[in-house]
Amino acid sequence: MSHVSQPHGEGDRPGEGAAPRAATPADDRAAARERWRERYERTPERDAEFSTVSGHPIEPLYGPDDLAPGLEERVGHPGSYPFTRGPYPSMYRGRLWTMRQFAGFGTVEETNERFHYLIDHGQTGLSTAFDMPTLMGYDSDHPRSLGEVGREGVAVDTLADMEELFKGIPLGGVTTSMTINAPAAILLAFYVLVGESQGVPADRLGGTIQTDILKEYIAQKEWCFPIEPAMRLVTDMIEWCTEHMPRWHPISISGYHIREAGATAQQELAFTLKNGFTYVERALERGLDIDAFAPRLSFFFNSHIDFFEEIAKFRAARRIWAREMRETYGAKKEESMRLRFHTQTAGVSLTAQQPLNNIIRTTTEALAAVLGGTQSLHTNSYDEALALPTEEAVRVALRTQQIIATETGVTNTADPLGGSWFVEKLTDEMEEAAYRYFARIDELGGMVEAIRRNFPQREIADASFRFQQEVDERRRIVVGVNDFVLDEEPETPILKIDPALERKQIERLRATKAGRDEGAVERALAALKEAAEGDANLMPPIIEASRAQATEGEMIATLQEVFGTYTETPVF
Repeated sequence: MSHVSQPHGEGDRPGEGAAPRAATPADDRAAARERWRERYERTPERDAEFSTVSGHPIEPLYGPDDLAPGLEERVGHPGSYPFTRGPYPSMYRGRLWTMRQFAGFGTVEETNERFHYLIDHGQTGLSTAFDMPTLMGYDSDHPRSLGEVGREGVAVDTLADMEELFKGIPLGGVTTSMTINAPAAILLAFYVLVGESQGVPADRLGGTIQTDILKEYIAQKEWCFPIEPAMRLVTDMIEWCTEHMPRWHPISISGYHIREAGATAQQELAFTLKNGFTYVERALERGLDIDAFAPRLSFFFNSHIDFFEEIAKFRAARRIWAREMRETYGAKKEESMRLRFHTQTAGVSLTAQQPLNNIIRTTTEALAAVLGGTQSLHTNSYDEALALPTEEAVRVALRTQQIIATETGVTNTADPLGGSWFVEKLTDEMEEAAYRYFARIDELGGMVEAIRRNFPQREIADASFRFQQEVDERRRIVVGVNDFVLDEEPETPILKIDPALERKQIERLRATKAGRDEGAVERALAALKEAAEGDANLMPPIIEASRAQATEGEMIATLQEVFGTYTETPVF
């Protein structure tokens, strides 16, 4: 059994071997610490797991001797290499993070209404959730879409849907984040054409589209094609955006879903960054200059419940990315080395039991993201373990960010926990764990081959199993679930999606098809197939097919005629 120290003063009475209170010279720190250790070992401790939520053991005390030499070089200053303390010199004294709330449900009219509601309540950027059929490349009238249309996000089948989704929202004045991966090129094409219809050219559109297909094979499991053609499509998007959309982030390299699948913080960090390096390598193989595309690569991390572990993860991520971009990939511009990221609080940490407790969880996670230096933040709503959030729950989640920003004082200085012996040690250990994973992945032949061999999938499955065992055995407490439970749970109002919305969306899709030029659609799809059979960039034919009102499902099916489909080898 380990121990914790007693409160100040306890054990200091004369005759009990108390250490003298005289100041200790720097060269006698080890002796002073040993005296503390002797007192500590005499103190019984409570029965608890003294480790992070990822299972990383935590020492009872940290001091300067726990840190490796060269701390000042590893930490640096905000806005300067290696960016450990933040990507910008002024951090939140110059500009607060973008406050986004994920929104999307039902048809485009309902989500458009929610967008306007969020903007009216102070949200500074839009974040779009698409329903499962859209994420999987199916139109709303596909047999596999039955019962899923509009349930987990908004249904978007055509350019006409995207136009309605952003009706009344000037795309030149907002940034938009879109969470979609396998069909990302198609949704980006829709968005570009909506901007065009508003008189906003592609080079003035700002925002991010997720596009991170590797994490789909690892964790989220929403794909349309085998890995290699999917990687081609990602690289096409990076290339096209580099040339035509200088304000757009064509890929948000996402650890969020890796963590939601049960990964540890160390696995989230390592697998996410390794995915990022893989995209960089593919773009370099395409002939792109590192400093032309790297500044528009962004990241999306999970902020989980273990407060200090998450802060250390964010700080380590910036340092690793900066080092590898400069030393391995030859980046010269600071913008190429500067890792910027969006954060979402941990959905997997929310509980259906006593859902109001989730407000506290989300607040803690949001504060960790801010202290870790995020550029954009989504706070989950307290009722999301039960259903899509109600307007009240969304408002509370947004107010959480606003209170952190305006009332707590944590934005007054950059990286306020920098220099903490505990935080710096955790940051170093997080970095070391990531490099151990990098080495294992390289031994397997790189990330694509590691995914084919199910390496990250198996690591995540093992970590998830370990955590659930700890909860089941009550070695790790989840309030309201395995301790501090209520005999009777109060009812929580939840958002319910009207089944009639699915019929409405299908009718809209049929009306769009009936009103389009079928000859133009057929020609556009034939041109897309021809491009896929060659090596041309696929973004231009996808844009033209979108302009002709070809549906997402039609374009995906056309590409699958060339690329084929993908079936996963399961991991147990």
